[in-house]
Amino acid sequence: MSLSVPQEILDALTDVVMPRLKPEPEVAEMLRIGGFDVPVYRTGALVIGSGAAGLRAAVEMKRRGVYVTIISQSAWGGTSACSGSDKQTLHTANTKDQGDNFQAMAEAIRAGGAMDEDTAYIEAVGSVRAMASLQYLGLPLPQDHLGGTLRYQTDHDEVGRATSCGPRTSRLMVKVLAEEAIRLDIPFFNHTTAIKVLKDAQGVTGLLAIRPKEASDANPYGLTLSACSAMVFAAGGPGEMYRDSVFPNGCFGTLGLALESGLELTNITESQFGIGTRREGFPWNLSGTYVQVIPHIYSVDTEGTEHHFLADYYRTTQEMASNIFRKGYQWPFHASRMLDFQSSLVDLAIFRESQKGRRVYMDFNRNPVAIDAPFSLDRLDPDVGAYLRNAGADHALPIDRLRHMNPLAIELYKRYKVDITADPLEFAVNNQHMNGGIAVDTWGRTNVSGIYAVGEASGTHGVTRPGGSALNAGQVFGTRVAEHIGASSVAAAPSSANISTVGEAAVSEVMRLLTRESGQSWKDIRTEVQARMSDHAGILCTAHDVTMAMEGARTLNAQIRAHGLQVSRTGEVARAIQWQQMAVASEAVLSALDHYIAQGGGSRGARAICDPTGDSLPQSVHGSLPEVRFRAERDTDKQSQLRVRLEGTYMIVTKVPNRPYDGDQSFFERDWPAWLTGGIYDQDTAPL
Repeated sequence: MSLSVPQEILDALTDVVMPRLKPEPEVAEMLRIGGFDVPVYRTGALVIGSGAAGLRAAVEMKRRGVYVTIISQSAWGGTSACSGSDKQTLHTANTKDQGDNFQAMAEAIRAGGAMDEDTAYIEAVGSVRAMASLQYLGLPLPQDHLGGTLRYQTDHDEVGRATSCGPRTSRLMVKVLAEEAIRLDIPFFNHTTAIKVLKDAQGVTGLLAIRPKEASDANPYGLTLSACSAMVFAAGGPGEMYRDSVFPNGCFGTLGLALESGLELTNITESQFGIGTRREGFPWNLSGTYVQVIPHIYSVDTEGTEHHFLADYYRTTQEMASNIFRKGYQWPFHASRMLDFQSSLVDLAIFRESQKGRRVYMDFNRNPVAIDAPFSLDRLDPDVGAYLRNAGADHALPIDRLRHMNPLAIELYKRYKVDITADPLEFAVNNQHMNGGIAVDTWGRTNVSGIYAVGEASGTHGVTRPGGSALNAGQVFGTRVAEHIGASSVAAAPSSANISTVGEAAVSEVMRLLTRESGQSWKDIRTEVQARMSDHAGILCTAHDVTMAMEGARTLNAQIRAHGLQVSRTGEVARAIQWQQMAVASEAVLSALDHYIAQGGGSRGARAICDPTGDSLPQSVHGSLPEVRFRAERDTDKQSQLRVRLEGTYMIVTKVPNRPYDGDQSFFERDWPAWLTGGIYDQDTAPL
């Protein structure tokens, strides 16, 4: 059995051409601030970020009569537009076969713990609407001949709620949403970097940003001000925080900016790590069919010698091959899956090979090398063998199984001059996603009035999440934020607020950073932050290392405050400030992680908390692995989240319980008036 898909169809799903932006609005107002002539733009709501979540918020606001504007550091250059995997997942209610139960889906979304129960239900019940609206805009999600959406199983998903357009699913989402934003004439300012939020006693009033296009003799840094009544943080996660990262280059997120703006963060101890190709080439997750076809995995040392290193961990060829396959839907590293010869033992082995200075490869032209008996498709664990049989993937070599199961996976790498039909693929264990972020309520509101957060910028995901649920969450909460802002009517027209005083203060603060002698080089900050986070806050952590890393981060930020930033040319100012804010964000992550470990927290999600007195001891074929003995997670820690806020120069860490959800208690006649009158939006309640 073999599948044949015409090349033009493969091309259309791989080479996704993004739309061209319309010309930007002209400057209508100037302010003389800090000795600079600064252009001022006015809007009702300002969206920071042009990924799938930010575009959804903007489009839905525009439809509800909100005067909305988008700014972006790089249009179509973020995680949504540039990241993915073999068949990137959109996780929604299972509308194929038997249908779904929203409460059961909510329980699955929050199963990892440290997630608000009401948020999980919102994401579950909103998923059908999110998917249907994307299909309405033209997202080509696959269907069967009776109209059912095709589904498959993904990580942390036992039901099969995943669907996909292929490796470029989120890029296709961005495309259809961007086309709608352009059709709706939403103003879009590209190449614009947010650097300071403007606030008064009532809440947000605007933003200070840098736009190289605005640079002049009277404004050498390209400073701009935007006045607004509402603001949506939607700039993604802190991809640059780790050296070993599968984020696209230049993804900074806004966690440091959020902390400096008085916003609380939550769950920033929680990330995802997994196997993917390195950032130096084409960063991409190697989940799904890349590993389900069971390629040969090996390492090469500095002498050029190959090492079949997985044979030092697994007991039989069948056990090794079956767990390589399971990385397809158990892609993220999880400490508990290092036990009993499960699939995260693969991640551990790869990570330790990299620590030895060896380079690790995946070869699709070779089957796994034998441990006890030769590899055979007839000698696989029952779940693995059944999957491959049902897929008709009975071919002799991994590359032929991949060509049959997912030809797009091959086409994608060819676009970046990597031919996996001929050459092995180098890869490593990388940071891939921030599950935490800005703390929000059920309408996406933060603790600062007028500021909202959606997508990876928001901390809604908990410890673990089903693959693709983040894409769904961004669509669901993008819509809810738009509904809330629209219902308030505060952003129906451009803001008329006088922002000269708060703008002056923000510009002065930036200038103090840039005009010190012997300032910190942003390149040195980058090197230090990335090395610290990858070496001491990756998949294996110890209490001592995390504490030392936290103290190092505090020292770096103290040095930046004392000596400022070293900038050799005006064009580097935005990047220097982004690295200063990334240093703040890294201190926050390490402070929360140090607090969690010091309070007895155990291994969960992305990290194993290694401890010589730990109760969990991974085994290899050669015996126990005492250097990775780890603490198990405590069930009580699943019931709460760690919040972080910046007070002066100190990171304050507090524990808050998860918000509960007691089940759907709605009743039509009783609750309809709250919908008709807008009572559901809780406009009279304070922000988070």
